[in-house]
Amino acid sequence: MKHFFSNFKGDLFGGITAGIVALPLALAFGVSSGMGPSAGLYGAIFISFFAALFGGTNTQISGPTAPMTAVSMVVVAGIVAMNDGDLEKALPAILLVFLLAGLLQIILGLAGLGKYIRYIPYPVISGFMTAIGIIILVTQMLPSIGYYPKEDAAFVDQFRPRAEEVILKNILNEESNEGILVLEDFQETLVRAGEVSEENILKEAQTLANKDASGVIGTIKVLPRALQRIDWLELALALATIVIIYGFKRITTAIPSALVALLVVSGVAYGFELDYRPIQQIPGGFPVPHFDIFSEFELASITPYIFTALTLALLGAIDSLLTSVVADNMTKTQHKPNKELMGQGIGNSIAAIFGGIPGAGATIRTVVNINAGGKTRLSGMIAGILLLIILLALGPIASKIPAAVLAGILVTVGIGVIDYKGLRAVPYLPRDVKFGPFKLSSEVLIMFVVMVLSSIWNLVYAVGIGLVIASLMFMKKMGDLTAKRSDVKTLKEEKGWADEVNFPEDLKKEVFIKHLKGPLFFGFTSEFQQLAKQIPKTASTVVIRMDRMQYLDQSGLYTLEDVLMDLKNAGVTLLFVHVLEQPKYMMERVKLIPSLIPEDQIFDDFEACTSYIKKNA
Repeated sequence: MKHFFSNFKGDLFGGITAGIVALPLALAFGVSSGMGPSAGLYGAIFISFFAALFGGTNTQISGPTAPMTAVSMVVVAGIVAMNDGDLEKALPAILLVFLLAGLLQIILGLAGLGKYIRYIPYPVISGFMTAIGIIILVTQMLPSIGYYPKEDAAFVDQFRPRAEEVILKNILNEESNEGILVLEDFQETLVRAGEVSEENILKEAQTLANKDASGVIGTIKVLPRALQRIDWLELALALATIVIIYGFKRITTAIPSALVALLVVSGVAYGFELDYRPIQQIPGGFPVPHFDIFSEFELASITPYIFTALTLALLGAIDSLLTSVVADNMTKTQHKPNKELMGQGIGNSIAAIFGGIPGAGATIRTVVNINAGGKTRLSGMIAGILLLIILLALGPIASKIPAAVLAGILVTVGIGVIDYKGLRAVPYLPRDVKFGPFKLSSEVLIMFVVMVLSSIWNLVYAVGIGLVIASLMFMKKMGDLTAKRSDVKTLKEEKGWADEVNFPEDLKKEVFIKHLKGPLFFGFTSEFQQLAKQIPKTASTVVIRMDRMQYLDQSGLYTLEDVLMDLKNAGVTLLFVHVLEQPKYMMERVKLIPSLIPEDQIFDDFEACTSYIKKNA
């Protein structure tokens, strides 16, 4: 306990400063997610406190982040659409997906997978982060100009026929499930259809209109219409927020510019009684746990989102552990990755139960905490407590904040989250892939595939496709590299290794040596077969040198077996030199040693192999 309070003053300042920085972002991310500002605030409170308490990075400040919010947005929009556009009705299923993501993070930590997160390729992360920036920037254009699709009566009217179709389809589905839908009697269908009110049709049409105008593509489709209906006051508030955020940074960075913009623009809008649009009401009092997550649990409602929950868990892990590395560099300490994953998982799980959106370690807030004097986990806990105090004391006042101000804050977040370092490197990366007459960089290709697919299609699938492409490219490169370095030549042609120089001259035409200079894995099997075909039929002995073949997988093992069988059937004597531990173990498992290659034809060095050849020549 003494150690816990060893840096109390520094942790107090660090936690308060980080909490103040987190406040406007938490509100903005809550609105962006589709769950409202209170969900962002609840997420920031519980994740910050519990991730710090149980995590493995002393100075980490956690809470809602841009990447986590972008994926949460997809979950919220999808489940709300399945529940007739009613957030209240959809909430248990949404929070259950968030809870599942937290539990998966705990499992990742317990399984010790924290150290493997670093193997995700940079182009995938770069493309994803740039896509997050694009998504936030584009989707905040509509609220920045005060346009809300479901409030545009003419736009909503376009969806009335589809809304009636959806309602009728739902009635038929209900009757089918109840077993009363029969061809002879549509009376019940007509009765139920007659009970559908104009209000129901309008609500369904608004849900469809909102869904159609969501995301990057939806926003771009509806933008020409929105630009004809600009609310100039909302635009002025959003622009004022953006100008203050960037302008105030030039004066000082000691005070968070986003907070200054929030207070100044909100103060002016409220003080002058401007006719602006406020954010959703933030309920007062302590957050209430949503036990209906468990009481109303339906597997069917979350099954389509299990993969998304895993993505949230992995994304939160990457986000947090990258921030942990930044914290380590600044504080000259060493974080515990698996413990950090468990802390993040506990934070996200508790936040979900209390109705908060998921989050992760936040780099800017962590840096602010360290610079303000934070050194222990107490700083992150204080940041969470401060946000709770603000919620309890200032909840009703915070509800007066203009929606356009949070849209302006999110625009600056979107601009900041784009990976400019990765984009600047694009012209300079080597062009190592050929598409017809064009040569491209595989790194750039992966980055742009992930960026474009994430922006216009699906964040989750885009990352999966990016990882698959990156893996295939890597295997192709490793296969090509091994093929380039490995060769089959007579000793007369071969530039021998140092221990091959004194090999008898009279045997050099009959003995062929194959140098394997890399792993024999599924990416190299076809090239290996081609190299083996270079051995002429006149060969009496083939020496396979495995000094540099560190790894043999199952595909490589069976390819090697096929090649050796062909050579043995052709009457060739096969000799192995310096078989390393893993390849030897694999060959022994399938009895390739000693069935095809007896133990006396395996040598520790080339000198012993040469002696054997001389004796049996």
